[in-house]
Amino acid sequence: PNLKEGIFMPLVYIVDDEVNIRQLAAFGLQDAGFETQEFASGSEVLYAMQQRMPDALVLDWMMPPPDGLSVCHSIRENPAQRHLPILLLTARSDEGDRVFGLEFGADDYLTKPFSVKELAARVKALLRRVEYLRGPEESMTRGVFTIDLARHQLTKSGTPVALSLREFDLLYELMKKPGRVLTREMLLERVWKTEFFGDTRTVDVHIRYLRQKIEDEPDHPQYILTVRGVGYCFAEDNR
Repeated sequence: PNLKEGIFMPLVYIVDDEVNIRQLAAFGLQDAGFETQEFASGSEVLYAMQQRMPDALVLDWMMPPPDGLSVCHSIRENPAQRHLPILLLTARSDEGDRVFGLEFGADDYLTKPFSVKELAARVKALLRRVEYLRGPEESMTRGVFTIDLARHQLTKSGTPVALSLREFDLLYELMKKPGRVLTREMLLERVWKTEFFGDTRTVDVHIRYLRQKIEDEPDHPQYILTVRGVGYCFAEDNR
């Protein structure tokens, strides 16, 4: 994962056949706290998405085949990708064209030339909207682990594992996105709310207890990893 001062940076793929547009968008998004990766064609980004899914996609409409709308259609037809937030960049200013783009699968559009600050603000808004619409998961499986939120239960390879309330919530936060590093401060805020505010040692203590319950070798963890000087993450190869 990409970190900026210990904070997780959402990944945005930028697709445009004009290098100056890609660089401008990347500059604005990076300045706003995003990790970016640039692609010159629709075929390139579709291949890249098979290897690693981004958090959002900034996509040019008018490109050599496959154009932006074709890429949009391909993404929406794929069950594993269909909920990806897509912002369409277009030189078309006609209202009918923009509506057509939205109906074809884009979530938002921005007309060229664009403000990099507005681009970043629109991507942030798309990510907030997706998080809201997604809502809490009832269950989540990562590798050998399954968390049942309704029953507040954890199983490892089908065997129940008894966890305290804090341990359960802590593991849930880490399992949401394997490979994403969370600082101790972020875990305090999300799991303990305002309780123990500022005392990051309580996170380390609970991580140690959690490892004793879920790791095969607690002294050599393979699931909950320490990122020195930053915090903790759930191993990315346990997706």
